[in-house]
Amino acid sequence: MEYKRKKKLTYFTIGLIFLLSGIEYAVILPTIWRYLQTLGAAPYFLGLGLSAFSLTGLLSGPLFGHWSDKTRTTKKIILFANLFEIVGNFMYFMGYSKWLLLSSRLVAGIGTGAGSSIFGFLTRSTAPEDRSTVFAAVMACRQAGLLIGPGFNIFLRLCDFQLGPFVVNKYTAPGLFMCLMWILLQLAVVFMYWDIPPQEEPVVGEGDGEVGEGDGEERDDEAKPLIGPRIDLLGSYGSVVTPDPSRTVAGHLAISNGNLPHLSSPPSPPPEGEGISSSLKMFNIRREFLREEVVVLLTAQFITLFNQTALETMVTPLTQQYFNFGELENSVMYCICGVEVIAGFLFVRWLCRRAAERVVLAVGLILCNVSCVWCLIFLANPQGTLPWQLAEFIIGVFLQVLGLPFVAVAQVSLFSKVTSEKTQGFSQGVRRSVGGLATILGPLWAGGLTGNLYVMLGVMAALLALLTIMMFCSYDRLVEPNVVEHAESSEDCGE
Repeated sequence: MEYKRKKKLTYFTIGLIFLLSGIEYAVILPTIWRYLQTLGAAPYFLGLGLSAFSLTGLLSGPLFGHWSDKTRTTKKIILFANLFEIVGNFMYFMGYSKWLLLSSRLVAGIGTGAGSSIFGFLTRSTAPEDRSTVFAAVMACRQAGLLIGPGFNIFLRLCDFQLGPFVVNKYTAPGLFMCLMWILLQLAVVFMYWDIPPQEEPVVGEGDGEVGEGDGEERDDEAKPLIGPRIDLLGSYGSVVTPDPSRTVAGHLAISNGNLPHLSSPPSPPPEGEGISSSLKMFNIRREFLREEVVVLLTAQFITLFNQTALETMVTPLTQQYFNFGELENSVMYCICGVEVIAGFLFVRWLCRRAAERVVLAVGLILCNVSCVWCLIFLANPQGTLPWQLAEFIIGVFLQVLGLPFVAVAQVSLFSKVTSEKTQGFSQGVRRSVGGLATILGPLWAGGLTGNLYVMLGVMAALLALLTIMMFCSYDRLVEPNVVEHAESSEDCGE
C-alpha cells in the first residue's frame, strides 16, 4: 500500500507540473503582444519573445534527460529546473524594458527541460501497452492548464496597484502569479514526489511472496510470461543484454531460432553506477536516431509543432486586425479551445486502447491537412461580411485544435517504443529539443509573414503534405519492436 500511495502522489505531482505549464502559457500568450507594445517593442519582438522560451528549453532538455539517465532520479532535476521558472517569471513581472522581458522568457524556458526527465521516468515505469494512455493523461493535464489559465487571466486583467517599486497591472500580473504558482509547486515536489523505480514494486516469487491487497491473482498472470530480462531481438539499439539463465523461461529462448548468443554462466552484476555508465557508453546515437521510423516521428514532432506555434502567433494579430479582439476576447477563445483539446485527449486516450497508435497518427495528420488547407483558402484573404469571416476563422481554429491530440499522443508514445528504454531521458530530450526548435522557428516564421499569409500558410501546407507522405511510406515500421520484456517492466504502473 505504501508503494501505491507514493506512486499515486508522484503521478499527481507530475500532473500538476504539466498543469502549471499550460496555465503559464495561457495567462501570458493573450497579453504578451500588448505588453511588448507598452515597452516600445517592434512587431518582430513577439516572435522573439515566444521563441526565446523554446530556445533554452531546446538546449536544457537533452542535458536534463542525460542527467536523469545517469542517476535514474528525477526529483532533484525537477526542483532545480523549477528555480528557473520562478526567477524567469519574476523577471517577466518586473518588466522594465523589452530586453528584460525577452531575458525572462529565456530564463523560464530552461525550466521546461525537466519534461524530458519526466517522460523518461514515465517510460520506465509504465508497461508499453499502457504508455499511450498515460501520456494522453499527462498531456491532458497541460491542456487543462490551457483551459484554466484564461479564467485566471480574466481576474488578473483587473489588477492595478503598486507593490513596492513594482507596478502590478494586467500585463505584469501574469508573471507575478506564475512566480507564486511555481513556488507552491516546489513544495508539492518536495513532499509528494518520489523517485520510485519499477523494481521497488513487489514481484511474485521474491521475498515472502506478498503482493498488494486484492492484486495477487493479477500479478501471477503478469509475471508468468514475462520473467526474463529485456532482450532486443532486432538489434536496433546497438547492444544485446545477456539474460540470466536462472530467471529465463526456456520457451522464450526457443523463439530466437539461434539468433541469441550462447548463454554461459551469468556474469556478476556490476555496481549500479557502473551499469548505468556502461549502458550509456553502448548507446549509439547514429543507430538510434537515424532509423527510418525514428526520423518520421521526429519529423512529425517538428512539423506539427512548427505549424501549431505559427498559427498561434498569427491568431492574436489576426483577431486584433479583423475582429478587434482584446485580452478578454482572446482569453475566452483560448478557454474554448482548451475545452476542445481536453475532450480530444480524452477521446484519444479511449481510442488508443482500441486502435494502433499509427492509425491514430494517420487520423491526426489527415485532420491537420484539412485544417491547413481551410486556413489557406479562407483565412489568407478573408472575404465577405464580419459574421462570415468570423465563422471561417472559428472553423479553421476548430479543425487545427481537433487534430492536435491525435498527433501529439501517437507520436510521443510510438517514439518511446522505438527508442531504447535505457536512455529514454536523453531520447525524450532529443525529441523535445526537436519540438523546441519547431517552436522557435514557428513564431519567427509567422511573425515575419503576418502580412503575407499565402506564403506562410502555403509552406505550412507543403510541410504537412510531406509529413503525411513520409508517414504512409513508413507505415509498416511504425510499430513497437519485438522484444522480450523485463519482468519489472511488465508491472502495470500506468493506472
